[in-house]
Amino acid sequence: MNKINVLHVITELALGGAQRYALDVITRCDATQYNKYLISSCSGMLNEKTKQIADVKFHFLPTLNREINLLNDFITLILLIKFIRKAKIDIVHTHSSKAGMLGRWAAKIAGVKVIIHTIHGWSFNSHINNLARWLYIYLERITARWTTRLIAVSESDIKKGLDNKIGYPKKYVLIRYGVDRDEIKEAKNQARTKENLGLDAAAPVVAMIACLKKQKNPLDFIKAAAIVLKTNPGVRFISIGDGVLRRGMERLIRTERLEEKVFLLGWRQDVYKIMPILDIVVLTSLWEGLPIVILEAMACAKPIVAYNVDGVGEIVKEAENGYLVKEKDVEALADKINILLQDNALSARMGKTGYDFLAQPSFNPRHMMEQIERLYQELVRQIKDTTIQYV
Repeated sequence: MNKINVLHVITELALGGAQRYALDVITRCDATQYNKYLISSCSGMLNEKTKQIADVKFHFLPTLNREINLLNDFITLILLIKFIRKAKIDIVHTHSSKAGMLGRWAAKIAGVKVIIHTIHGWSFNSHINNLARWLYIYLERITARWTTRLIAVSESDIKKGLDNKIGYPKKYVLIRYGVDRDEIKEAKNQARTKENLGLDAAAPVVAMIACLKKQKNPLDFIKAAAIVLKTNPGVRFISIGDGVLRRGMERLIRTERLEEKVFLLGWRQDVYKIMPILDIVVLTSLWEGLPIVILEAMACAKPIVAYNVDGVGEIVKEAENGYLVKEKDVEALADKINILLQDNALSARMGKTGYDFLAQPSFNPRHMMEQIERLYQELVRQIKDTTIQYV
């Protein structure tokens, strides 16, 4: 039996949730049944690491970038069409907004019959101007017409898509991201020390792990830290990630005189070594799909304090495995952090509840891949059956 040629397209292989998902899917996909291809930009931090993955053919396009550039985007579209035709791709599976558009348009023009897009949170939200929001929705509506299936990682993304008349219910399929608790459990036994991070061994540690960009709203993390430290001066706050808002965070840290208590660690590829030393994981995102960092924190039995946006409420259950706070309510965010810091038993109980929550099959990575590969096979079979009937 001939293998199925699957192409994944993602804008950039940065240290983010969409990238983690895409690489996990392409790595776990059965190489005995699929020829696996991946196209991304040349600038991703994970490019070199990605090249080491076996059984995957990688291609990096210098014109594929996050920023809108009509000339580069047109060139990227042409290059994608040529590659898809030359490699005789059977399935195009896209990730992220920019690659999701260009990849699906290229697949349509190249004649691909199975076109799949995974929604990692929609590009339109209430925090952009109305014109941009309308344009993104309009483009998503058009592109959904020739998208065979839309994979959603959260129920909220399905609802948001349907509310904005993007596709119809049967186009959507809910496939959660899977986290291997045993895999992360092994990481707990690896060397982990606060000393290497410049932290006092006895200090409680509160962390945010996220790209420092508008969506993740990291300045609220610093504001909350300033409030907590007024009553809990022994706590240490760390931010893992980097991005355009780093300088703003540094200014706020200096203004609040938190230089010795709040640390920006930048991008780290050893988060599994750091996660075990954390007491609380915080997420101040203004919009989300299904944040993988929260699932990973739960796999390490850490309580969560997060803004209650989109898919966050589907995995953080109020007062069970963490606390949900109205977005931008920094005072409430700090209050919930303080509650957990002052009650170790409560914190441990919430962490255990989160860990047990991940025992559901829908959050198992093997279950995730079974669903995705079953979807691949069903859609390819439908195309073949339709062709046979037509002939």
